[in-house]
Amino acid sequence: MTRIRAVTSHTLVAVVRAGLVATIVAGLLAGTAFAAKGGGGKPGGGGTSGSGSITAVRMVYDQNANGAPNWADQITFTFTSSNSKPYITLTCSTSAGVVSSSSHLMYTPNIWNDPGIFSLQSPSWMGGAASCTAVLYGTTSTGGSVRLASMTFGVAA
Repeated sequence: MTRIRAVTSHTLVAVVRAGLVATIVAGLLAGTAFAAKGGGGKPGGGGTSGSGSITAVRMVYDQNANGAPNWADQITFTFTSSNSKPYITLTCSTSAGVVSSSSHLMYTPNIWNDPGIFSLQSPSWMGGAASCTAVLYGTTSTGGSVRLASMTFGVAA
């Protein structure tokens, strides 16, 4: 009975890990597709999407109180955008590859009351330094996305 329970437990963990990797890969592919759309003009009747910039990383929870992003801290971003529904994606990578990828709606109000807080950790990122890239997107009138700005920053261990 214990052997069956152990095999079932290991199988479940493997399935969850595979699902997490598949979700991260799908998110990266979708983000790349959105970024490739370009901006400006009126493609397909979508209208213009505005402009924007990411000006700073803001600490929400600073575990070691050093004022800089470290693993396990929580951050948000200071940004400007003329787009009415901007959102930011954050992808972090270590030397082993992509370890965290997430997205938050950054306009207020949004239907999920998303405060736009990113945690600098994930099930595949259990510690250590990383390089992160935040990308500000705008939503077009046809529901598409256009890349408005980006910022790359380091995260210490």
